[in-house]
Amino acid sequence: MSGTKGKFLSFLQVLLLAFSSVKAFSFPGPSSGCCILDDRFGEFCPTTCGVATYFGARQTAVDRQLGEIENKLNHIENETTVTVNTIENIEESNNLIQKQLPDVYVSRIREIQGEVLRFEKSTEDRDQELRQLKSLILLNDEKITHLKSITQQLQARCRDSCQDTVRIHEITGPDCQGVADNGARESGLYYIKPLKARQPFLVYCEIDSRGKGWTVLQRRLDGSVDFSRDWVPYKEGFGYLSPGDTTEFWLGNEKIHLITTQTDRPYLLQIDLVDWSGEQRFAQYVAFKVSSEEDKYRLIYGFYINGDAGNSFDGFDFGDDPSDKMYTAHNYAQFSTADSDNDKYEGNCAKQDQTGWWMNRCHAANLNGRYHRGGIYTADQTASSFDDGIIWATWHDRWYSLKEVKMKIIPKTRFDSLQIGQTEQYRGDH
Repeated sequence: MSGTKGKFLSFLQVLLLAFSSVKAFSFPGPSSGCCILDDRFGEFCPTTCGVATYFGARQTAVDRQLGEIENKLNHIENETTVTVNTIENIEESNNLIQKQLPDVYVSRIREIQGEVLRFEKSTEDRDQELRQLKSLILLNDEKITHLKSITQQLQARCRDSCQDTVRIHEITGPDCQGVADNGARESGLYYIKPLKARQPFLVYCEIDSRGKGWTVLQRRLDGSVDFSRDWVPYKEGFGYLSPGDTTEFWLGNEKIHLITTQTDRPYLLQIDLVDWSGEQRFAQYVAFKVSSEEDKYRLIYGFYINGDAGNSFDGFDFGDDPSDKMYTAHNYAQFSTADSDNDKYEGNCAKQDQTGWWMNRCHAANLNGRYHRGGIYTADQTASSFDDGIIWATWHDRWYSLKEVKMKIIPKTRFDSLQIGQTEQYRGDH
């Protein structure tokens, strides 16, 4: 910018000299000694010395003005430099943006394409769900139509007076022998009320043609009822009573206790057994009773009197230990369940065998064991590798589970009197 300033100053000096020369030569007069061109020149004609004097007088102002002009020019130059730099930066940014724009667009396009694919996938999923829902609606419509048909059939049947298909006989007594003594002549469901019972309860009575009335305590025949129960179910009873003796059940320890201890007269317990070949056997015990819950429903009987199934309640020698027979005897054994261990074994017999029964250490008979179809079973088919089937060891060994069992009781004196009459009747027939 200093070169521009020097050129500009030289230009001004030349301009002033030229101006003075023009003035001097423009207005000459023959009669005048001097030409007054301007008051600022005084009374003298503009000579070189005059011009120099004028220039000297005005130099300071001119220099000041030239300095201002130079400063302005410097400012303009600075502003121009900044502007040029800004323009260059903008151009570089534009170039960079122009270079990057294709990548940005491609990336955004790819993102949009991904979103479109996800949306299409989501749409396909929704379509699949809609198809499934439509199929489900059709299936439900079919079920509703079927239910409507059943409802119409039921409504048609209910137009007639409804009758209970399970007949419960009206005759009652302290046990099933009492029911028979009061006139009942057919087996079925009856309410009995032992002397110490607070209220009657339902039982299945097996009544024969001579009037013997057996109160059935337990029934196993098809494995339809789970006998792996805790203390309270075994106390109160579980399973199903049916008028035709076609269901499995346990009458309940408390009910058995109330029946067998209501008088001093002894009860006869008969156990009926059927194996998977259809062969039937039985065992009879006299003076059978079950003690109270305080005594853990202890099993008590007088002695084994009859039967072709053998006396498993007296224990059995399995050949494993000289004490087998003693450890597996059941008389005076307390009742045990998985949650109430009352046996004499360091473990829990009932828990191992998944049952509730009168356990010693552990058993030679277990009529509440697991129902193994087919009879023969092995240790690897059990939960604890112990014999847990429906066992009567004096007939079949402990790895044979019986098909059907029944426990039933009758007052011993009535059984004897009716049995004698029945024997005499048979002799008369012969």
